[in-house]
Amino acid sequence: MEKPCILVSACLLGMNCRYNGKGELNRQVLELSRDAALIPFCPEIYGGLATPRDPAERQGERVMTAAGADVTEQYKKGAEEALRLARVFECRAAVLKERSPSCGRGQIYDGTYTRRLISGDGVTAQLLEQEKIPVLERLPAANAGNFWKRLKQGKNKKNKSSYRRDEKTVI
Repeated sequence: MEKPCILVSACLLGMNCRYNGKGELNRQVLELSRDAALIPFCPEIYGGLATPRDPAERQGERVMTAAGADVTEQYKKGAEEALRLARVFECRAAVLKERSPSCGRGQIYDGTYTRRLISGDGVTAQLLEQEKIPVLERLPAANAGNFWKRLKQGKNKKNKSSYRRDEKTVI
């Protein structure tokens, strides 16, 4: 049986692409490669931003750096490229970096650069979910096993997901 493809934030695989020039290797995410083909990507890089770069946060529909630069278009471009990759590889889900203005799902920073969290999604997470690609955060959760069981049974084939956003599934 062919492994399902999963889009993964490259920083979670240890790639040095975060705003601070570092990666954040998550062994649980890396272990997913036993059951799935991992497709690494970084929407900020695909959107044309450098590494390292000024930190950015969502401010409503805009994404602004701490220095005051509007990088919304780069974030949108990166999100569109992530969606394109997900379609090319027929990804059944995406495992993304939490709280990011690109990849965050459910909670993101509030745009004041004070590390205060609010409800919301990053630009890429929002677009992928609009296109019916389930987005999961990287942290462990009890219901992650149920998600993988459905994924292996093929209920998420071609992005016709049986996943419900309110499950707050994270891995």
